[in-house]
Amino acid sequence: MALFDKKNGSGEGAEMGFFDHIDVLRGHLFRSAIAIVIVTAILLVYSKWVFDSLIFGPVKGDFITYRALCHFSNMVRPILCKVSPLLCPDKGLCLDGLSIKFLNTELFGQFITQIQISLTLGFVVSFPYVLWEVWRFIKPALSETEAKKSSRIILASSVFFFLGIAFAYFLIIPFSLNFAAGYYISGQINNFFTLDNYIGFVTMMMLGCGIIFELPMIIYFLAKLGIITALMMRTYRRHAIVIILIVAAVITPSPDMFTMTLVAIPIYFLYELSILVAARVNPGKKIEEVAL
Repeated sequence: MALFDKKNGSGEGAEMGFFDHIDVLRGHLFRSAIAIVIVTAILLVYSKWVFDSLIFGPVKGDFITYRALCHFSNMVRPILCKVSPLLCPDKGLCLDGLSIKFLNTELFGQFITQIQISLTLGFVVSFPYVLWEVWRFIKPALSETEAKKSSRIILASSVFFFLGIAFAYFLIIPFSLNFAAGYYISGQINNFFTLDNYIGFVTMMMLGCGIIFELPMIIYFLAKLGIITALMMRTYRRHAIVIILIVAAVITPSPDMFTMTLVAIPIYFLYELSILVAARVNPGKKIEEVAL
C-alpha cells in the first residue's frame, strides 16, 4: 500500500490499510466540500451582483464584448474588406445592445435559479482547489517524475477549461443572443425568453466550449495510448479544418461568415497545438511530422 501521513494526508508515514486510505480521502473530500460551500455562500450574499453583472451581462448594451469588438472591428475592417467581400460585413463586429426581460414561469423559479447558479459557480470557482486536493491524495502513490507530470496536467487542464468558459462568455454567447433576439420570421411574432431557457443556454455554451478547449489534453492522452500520432493529425489536417468549420457554424447561430471565422480560428489553433502535444508525447517521431 502507498505510504501516507495521516496528519496531512500527503506525506510519508506508517503504512496504511484500506480504511485508513478511505479516512484520508474523506478528509480531502470534506475540505473540498467546505471550499465549495464557502464560495457558494459568498455568491449567495452577492447574488444580485452575480446576476446583474455576470449572468445577465451579455444582454446589456454596455457589455464589454460589444464595446471591445466594435472598436477592434473598426480598426481591422478596412484590411479585411480588401482581402475578401465575405469578411466585410456592413457592421463588422458591432452588435446592437439587447434589451431583454426574461420571464419566470415557475412558482419558486427565481429562488431555485439563485441556488442553482450560486452552487454551480461555487463549484467552478473552487474547481482548482478541488483538483489540488485530489492531487494531494494521489501524490504519495506516484514517483517524483509522475507527480511533476500530473501536477502540470492538472494545471493545464484547468487553464484550458477556464479559457473555454471565457471564450464562450465573452464571445459566443453575446453573438448568439444578438442573433436569437433579432431573428424574426414574421412581424406577428414577438420573442420572449424564459429564465430557465436562458440559464440552460448559457450553461450549455460555457460547458461545451470548456470541453472543446480541452482538445490538447484529450490528444495528449490519446497519443499516450498510441491511438493518435502527430503524423496522423498532420495528414488529416484538411479534413479537420472542414470539421472545425462545421463545429464553428453549429455553435454560432449567426450566419455571418466573419463570426464563424472568428470562432473557427481559436479551434484551429488548438488543433495545431494538439499536433505539437502529440509529437511531444512521441519524441521518437521526426520533427518534420509537425511542420506546418
